[in-house]
Amino acid sequence: MQLLLAPVIRSATCTLVLVALGGGAAIAGERATTQQPAATAAADPAPTRAVLVTGASTGIGRRITERLAANGFWVYATARKDADLEALARIPNVQPLRMDVTQDADIAAAVATVTKAGRGLHGLVNNAGVAVVGSFADTTPEDFDWVMQVNAYGPYRVTRAFTPLLVESRGRITTIGSISGILSSRDLGVYSMSKHAVEAFADSLAAQLAPAGVAVSVVEPGNYDSEIGRNAAARTGRTSRMTDRSQYKPPDEVADAVLQFLTEPSPKRRYMVVPNAAEAEVTIRKAIEELVQLNEGHAYTYDRDALVMMLDEALAKARPKVAAAAP
Repeated sequence: MQLLLAPVIRSATCTLVLVALGGGAAIAGERATTQQPAATAAADPAPTRAVLVTGASTGIGRRITERLAANGFWVYATARKDADLEALARIPNVQPLRMDVTQDADIAAAVATVTKAGRGLHGLVNNAGVAVVGSFADTTPEDFDWVMQVNAYGPYRVTRAFTPLLVESRGRITTIGSISGILSSRDLGVYSMSKHAVEAFADSLAAQLAPAGVAVSVVEPGNYDSEIGRNAAARTGRTSRMTDRSQYKPPDEVADAVLQFLTEPSPKRRYMVVPNAAEAEVTIRKAIEELVQLNEGHAYTYDRDALVMMLDEALAKARPKVAAAAP
């Protein structure tokens, strides 16, 4: 479970993507160093586009990295562990960097590396994410802070650090949220809080950067296969229904949404990506429920006709339905 620029040109000029990993727990004492295998490092960088994506070692971040690299992007993939950096280095068109999104020194080193490369930065994908499962009463302050440091502070830190490069390129920024940023389930309260924060982050950031020509979006996945559950269990020592996510589809549709955002002429603000109609329905119904709760029983309550008129006005600006992905 877990920004507007011209269309990307795929010709002799390749597109560049920077992928930064911070999806796991913050590890004290780890600092950014660059790792530039000769096989993947560009000796004389062309004027290519760059996108920074956090969380590249496994799950959604790894699939985004692979999808972008296979579609003409040059990917700077960041991770914290040597084994993950080595694995990423074996992917064509990928150059790994070491970075933890909870560490300012790591982020500053990544900014220095990207700046020195001379390619600029045309996009950012904040993907790193973690979770804990359980009630608020059962969640320690340390685990609560861990989730917020990665899921909420991480996008803030990384985006703030790379904003000058993104403004210079009139680039694009997206953050991987979740349908849990609309829903609030009983045992995922801390995770849901962090993903609700991502929703507000995207809307505020879009308003702040629109005058600079930078487009902002949030991608909101439903249930897909990833390591987030196992990472949560490793952190807390407790297993749950969320631990093994192998029964869910691989996150190809999430990677497709990121590629769509980075390449289409007029990107959307929100890309909800779910594996089935049931998850779409429960999410839309929750949004409607909140609308009704906001509207009920006060001096400025709208009647049904007024609400339907508002909905029709909004729908007139929306895109039409597209075909569902194959199961």
